[in-house]
Amino acid sequence: MDKTESITMDFGKDNVTSLFFKLFFPTLLGMLSMAAVTAINGAFVGHGVGSDGLAAVNITVPLWMVFSGLGLMFGAGCSVVASSMLANSDANAAKLHVAVAFSFASAITVAVSVAVMCFPTATARLFGASEYLLPLVRDYLALVMPCFVFQMWSAIGLFIIRLDGAPKVAMWCNIITAILTLGGDYMMIYVWEKGLQGVAVSTCIAIVTGGLIAAIYILFYAKQLRFAWASLRWSSFECILRSIVYQCKIGSASLLGELMLAVLAFVGNYVFMRYLGDNGVGAFGIACYYTPFIFMISNAIIQSAQPIISYNNSRKAYDRVVQIKRLLFIAAFIASLLLTLVFVFMPDMLVHFFVGKGDAAAPIAIGGFPYFAAGIVFFILNVCIIGYFQSLEIMGPALVLMSLRGFALLVPAFLILPKCLGTSGIWLAMPTSEAATFMFSVYFLSRIKNKR
Repeated sequence: MDKTESITMDFGKDNVTSLFFKLFFPTLLGMLSMAAVTAINGAFVGHGVGSDGLAAVNITVPLWMVFSGLGLMFGAGCSVVASSMLANSDANAAKLHVAVAFSFASAITVAVSVAVMCFPTATARLFGASEYLLPLVRDYLALVMPCFVFQMWSAIGLFIIRLDGAPKVAMWCNIITAILTLGGDYMMIYVWEKGLQGVAVSTCIAIVTGGLIAAIYILFYAKQLRFAWASLRWSSFECILRSIVYQCKIGSASLLGELMLAVLAFVGNYVFMRYLGDNGVGAFGIACYYTPFIFMISNAIIQSAQPIISYNNSRKAYDRVVQIKRLLFIAAFIASLLLTLVFVFMPDMLVHFFVGKGDAAAPIAIGGFPYFAAGIVFFILNVCIIGYFQSLEIMGPALVLMSLRGFALLVPAFLILPKCLGTSGIWLAMPTSEAATFMFSVYFLSRIKNKR
């Protein structure tokens, strides 16, 4: 690393435990604020619009997950590669990877967003909207699509900002977005009575603001990883293409992680609709509001460890890698255990946060949450193990694990378990997939334990 740079953290020399918690607490607080806003947003929709509004938003979840996955893929890929460049004192190469990540991801996002805005009805039907929910889903999609490119800037930017040694900036980026979303949703639903369309507008305003904060920091205030168009102009097409391919390779497991959530929502919507109708989709929608909460806690843990792991692995400081690995898994286990206890013993509170006691979706969700909770420990541990492999640039196991939990195991579980166990089998699909994946995770970890 260039010692002339003004940096707040030295990933190669500072105490590992201190480094982890300096990154972890701001990252966790920022992500919890976004998870909280997702939950409170759902509560506003559930109480102010009804379970139909929850179901309509849940229909669009797979699309949100696809874009989030792209952001995480380029964010994680760029962060790991840039960490390696900084560890080898090549700040210019690190800046090139930042510029490539932002530019290429933005181009993809704009193209897809324009296509969806041109065909909102076809997109709504593609994601499983019934004729009854179609108008709500179509109008919601048409209004939220313009914000996705800013969501992409935020998703990638938060990785870069933390690597640049400014985790508190990343935290405030999330917190400001959360505050704007909550205030906007309240005004749109309860003051101006704009319903789901107002929620869409409020969501857009908040996400645009968060994306601009991240972009402005990286354009003007970053210490080591400032975005520079010159990095693209001075690089050959071959060099840029190589950067794209390498970032996609490293970050592809993160994309698959979000696609796993998209598959969970997409297939779950179809299966719940088949067995329990619109009320079943509403109940599953409540669970899907909490799933990003679980995922964000997982991400806070692994994203706090990732730059430390990547940097020290590049320098072959394997003793420091082992130290952070131990902290990573202790934090993951404690967090997952606490969340499981909440879902098992307080399902009524969790469900009624979103819908009233008289809502037909409520008893379905209350009965299903304890089954759903059985997979939380495995879910969080799997996310952290996959992120650990990514940080070491060991992509084979990471991709295998993500393919298992996202497609190879989850879809069959959704299709088979309801036939064997009834509606409880739908709720057990995710836990079954995650538990089976965890066995493979332990196997892959055992293969490298003597190396790292």
